[in-house]
Amino acid sequence: MSEMQQTLKNDICFSGKGIHTGVKTNMRLLPATEDTGIVFVRTDLEGKPIIQADISNLLSTNRSTCLKQGIAEIHTVEHILASIIGNGIDNLIIEVDNIEIPILDGSAKEFSEKILESGVRIQDCKRKYFEIKKELKYFDKESGTEIIASPAKSYIIDVSIDYESKILGIQNASLSSIKNFNTEIASSRTFCFLHELEYLLSKKLVKGGDINNAIVVVEKEISEDALLNLKKEFNKNDISVNEQGYLNNLSLRYVNEPARHKLLDVIGDLSLLGIRIKGKITAYKPGHKNNTKFAKYLKKIMKEEINKTAPKIDFTKEPLYNKEKIKSILPHRDPFLFIDEIREIGDDYIVGVKFVKDSEDYFKGHFPQEPVMPGVLQLETMAQTGGVLILNTVEDPQNYLTFFMKIDNAKFKRKVVPGDTIIFRLSLISPIRRGLCHMHGVGFVDGKIVAEADLLAQIAPKK
Repeated sequence: MSEMQQTLKNDICFSGKGIHTGVKTNMRLLPATEDTGIVFVRTDLEGKPIIQADISNLLSTNRSTCLKQGIAEIHTVEHILASIIGNGIDNLIIEVDNIEIPILDGSAKEFSEKILESGVRIQDCKRKYFEIKKELKYFDKESGTEIIASPAKSYIIDVSIDYESKILGIQNASLSSIKNFNTEIASSRTFCFLHELEYLLSKKLVKGGDINNAIVVVEKEISEDALLNLKKEFNKNDISVNEQGYLNNLSLRYVNEPARHKLLDVIGDLSLLGIRIKGKITAYKPGHKNNTKFAKYLKKIMKEEINKTAPKIDFTKEPLYNKEKIKSILPHRDPFLFIDEIREIGDDYIVGVKFVKDSEDYFKGHFPQEPVMPGVLQLETMAQTGGVLILNTVEDPQNYLTFFMKIDNAKFKRKVVPGDTIIFRLSLISPIRRGLCHMHGVGFVDGKIVAEADLLAQIAPKK
């Protein structure tokens, strides 16, 4: 598995109907810079809003995985996301001019083929992984779904399905290496049961459904009237049930094609973690609802691990924001501007640095014989770092103020003294909405936690 991030070499275009909405969507895949991640852009909407492929933007899992960020939505993302992960791409911009990704033949085959034709370009930043260090279990009592993540040296997936179906039986599919995605998984098509299809057709819920993009499982004997209705719906005169118990619209590409497709869905849904997985995923009776719940669980574990680990900073490199640039965003000025540098800003986190100098004014009165940085000023410095994160989300930050509304769970674990360098990392607890920002902040000195707290802030225009 590559240790460096990758993107496409060339643009790729697709066009087709969305299976549920029936809308025609033109889609364009574009190379993206390091650390962009996977981003959808709705070119048909005013301002061309973006939707980051992240579990925090999950909208629904009713029959497919759908995302929403701000006013923009994108539906049925699981197949294109699986092909992106399966082809080793980390950074990509996906422009779409409608609400749903084309279903094509119901698999990720065409997506993967065109990505292979384009080729990938190795980038200059190291690839990030979420390494599974201990067994993590998720169980849904209602469906009987169980998903387990366990330690492994690479990304391995094992899936079992059981619909209590005499046609499907209990099926298993495994992928011993993500490198084998194109040869073993990509061409596996979506499937449904005939009774589900009839219900969806009656409710006009598969407007883009086509007899060529789904395997249909027939559990019970089908009436002549039902056959006539299907012929009419799909404009096909020779529909029947074959000996294996499927509609004769398609021939299986694999005996266990349904299980392989569920494995494909697992890869697509877990990609919403926003970082590659190094570990084994074992899934029994997976589906979009529980796949994404497991992704949320993994994200929570990942954030907890990140919060316990000090960010690595190369101080030989220039900061993203020095103190003068920080002044262009924050209204604070000396002697109350405490944060010195901003080193990283992501969609849901920020890393800032405070150089604790013996010349700081507060040391003159705060234990002058044995100077210690006051805990309240550590929290203020942490809050200023968070203020840069929240103000970075508006176009004209100089016209806004940040007000902190609440501080919870504040803890101070070690003394901070002159000569220390505090590295602050703040991560969003929930997405920024209506100007409200809920963050968890941690301060590190020499790799050890000195302070942490949960902060709630709000931005408001200057009067």
